[in-house]
Amino acid sequence: MSTASTRLPEGRYGRSADERADRRLKVIGSVLGVALLALVGWFAYYYVGGSRISAEVITFSAVSDEAVEVHLEVRKDADVSGYCTLRSQSADGAEVGRADFRFGGDSSRIDRVVTLRTTARGTTAQLLGCHAG
Repeated sequence: MSTASTRLPEGRYGRSADERADRRLKVIGSVLGVALLALVGWFAYYYVGGSRISAEVITFSAVSDEAVEVHLEVRKDADVSGYCTLRSQSADGAEVGRADFRFGGDSSRIDRVVTLRTTARGTTAQLLGCHAG
């Protein structure tokens, strides 16, 4: 007694349904992988390349109970105008002052001392961020 083989002869009837499904999954996976990589690249470019303004607080001093002088340095593209937000806190950590300082012009570097008005004696000066616009 011989048993019949359930396997088809190789190469005689073309690809099996499993092989076609595997190839289709590989193609779909590759397309989705490339799309995800492009999306991540676009977000990275927008995050790094879109940041056209940077700034830092060089020094600050409390000149009275109502004001803190802040030496602010802003670096930007020459044609960009915008604003930087500064805040000051008291010794107990309460916010005593917050203000936006606008800048513009053709210069790519702005070095300015600004006065931040406070409601009580400020012991810090923090740069919260800068934005174009």
